[in-house]
Amino acid sequence: MVLLTPLTATNLGLGISLLSSTTDTSITRSSNKMTFRGVRSSKFRHVYGRPARKNNCYECMKITKNAHDSHFCAVNPKFVAIVTESAGGGSFLVIPIEKTGRLEVNAGKVTGHSRPVLDIKWNPFNDNVIASCSDDCTIKLWFIPDEGLKHSNMTKPIMDLHQHYRRVGNIEWHPTAENIILSAGFDNTILIWHVGIGEVMKIIDCHPDSIYSMSFNRDGSLLATTCKDKKLRIIDPRQGKVLKESPCHQGSKASKAVFLGDTGRVFTTGFSKFSDRQWAVWSQHDLSNPLRMENIDSSSGVLFPYYDHDTKIVFLAGKGDGNIRYYEIVDEAPWCHYLHQFLTGSPQRGLGFMPKRGLDVMSCEIFRFYKLHATKDLCEPVSMIVPRKSERFQDDLYPDTVAPTPALTAEEWLSGKNRNPVLLSLKTGAGARTNKPVLYHPDYTTEPNNVVENNRAGHKNISNGDNKNNNVINNVRALDVTNHNKVIELRKRRLPWLEDKEKKDNGAIVCDVVSSGILPVASYVAVNDSDSDPEVEQDEPQTQLELKKACQYQEAEIKKLKEELAARNIRIQELEDQLQKLLTNGSHM
Repeated sequence: MVLLTPLTATNLGLGISLLSSTTDTSITRSSNKMTFRGVRSSKFRHVYGRPARKNNCYECMKITKNAHDSHFCAVNPKFVAIVTESAGGGSFLVIPIEKTGRLEVNAGKVTGHSRPVLDIKWNPFNDNVIASCSDDCTIKLWFIPDEGLKHSNMTKPIMDLHQHYRRVGNIEWHPTAENIILSAGFDNTILIWHVGIGEVMKIIDCHPDSIYSMSFNRDGSLLATTCKDKKLRIIDPRQGKVLKESPCHQGSKASKAVFLGDTGRVFTTGFSKFSDRQWAVWSQHDLSNPLRMENIDSSSGVLFPYYDHDTKIVFLAGKGDGNIRYYEIVDEAPWCHYLHQFLTGSPQRGLGFMPKRGLDVMSCEIFRFYKLHATKDLCEPVSMIVPRKSERFQDDLYPDTVAPTPALTAEEWLSGKNRNPVLLSLKTGAGARTNKPVLYHPDYTTEPNNVVENNRAGHKNISNGDNKNNNVINNVRALDVTNHNKVIELRKRRLPWLEDKEKKDNGAIVCDVVSSGILPVASYVAVNDSDSDPEVEQDEPQTQLELKKACQYQEAEIKKLKEELAARNIRIQELEDQLQKLLTNGSHM
């Protein structure tokens, strides 16, 4: 027998309060009637963290013990870079991504800084170029060969940027414009650099104290910063003007900010005046009050936010914590929903993360951290997995993501243009890596210089060899250098992936992965630009006379192309001979 008790308002209120305390629920009232809508559904509710096995970790490296609030680790599909402890200078390791296990004792390092390295960031458009900043007040750019550093240290950068007069704590590459990097120094200024010419384009001098963090929005038109004066600022970087500013977290320790893509909102972490750790969501249009602010705990480690725009998930990881929390961002109140946390017993000193194109999409991996252990000489990959039984590609988990292709040149962005990132389908482009530069020209439909690596497809489309001489020859071919002086100038002053000034008038742009069709969808076969006109299809010949004329015209075109190709091959051979003489003379000196 089942006893039915009358449903009273007290019992109903008690049941609702119990359910809301254990699950994410919502209740609505209308005309004195209550409706219970149940648990909020999300495909990311069961995301879990999976640490890598020991043989897939990186061991025996002296990780830096610097107290600066930085990640100390940078990752791309080719390399893992880790800042290391050093005596009397600054250095960091660069390890090929596949070389896991114990690090060799005599492994090569990047050792060009005279003081400790504070931050490192890979160029988003060239997997072989990394930027570093240091206590020595400089920013340096390094070109890492595909095989890594092996047993030799790298001491000479390809570019050395001097303008700050105090140490440089943070650097940030522009998300869509090529050759633009920002640096934040302890002289309370942010400098916008054009690394193609090695000059400062703009000085942002609106902070009265140390700058804790900076973050671009989706198209790179706005910059969010946090400062020691406890204020959050939205800045127009090209004008150097503060558009909005407001008090943020009131604690004395560092706060961090990250733009939530193109949603018009900013996510911040920091401390309350009672030293409780907090997170908050702000509207970039009105910073007077946060959309939502929540306390987390009373730990002392600075929280770093990591935002994945494809899944709309924010990961929070604190220095000295052993856990990683993750939240889902939504477009309406309450703006942010707690999902779960990855718990371990080992504290972290820093975290790097893999770009989306480097993830294993067949195992439903949506994010991958590279955890630097605070108590061990160990870098441990941690994959965030959505549990799915199917082994097929999951379209709902992997929308088109950011490709390693610039949407703008530095000059276009500095002149005021904005453009969303070029996108890449992970169904066909997962594991894509950038390699040697290619010549980008909107008038060409195909480009023989195109070099793209795709691990998952298991093939490489490499036009030339990997040694240093061939790299130089490739650049000479791409830029069509016509005399000895230009060759020497190219080797001394030009970076191997940058735009050549002599080619600007002809519209030639050097980039890493070419695009096809209408931006922002990227592929690896054809070259086209969104600003260029689409090709007009010609009518087919209708009569025998028209067919004969068309055939004669095609034969003439083919003959002309053969002659041009033969002349080009002769010119290439002459340039190779000249370059070989230069290299031979240089080796004898």
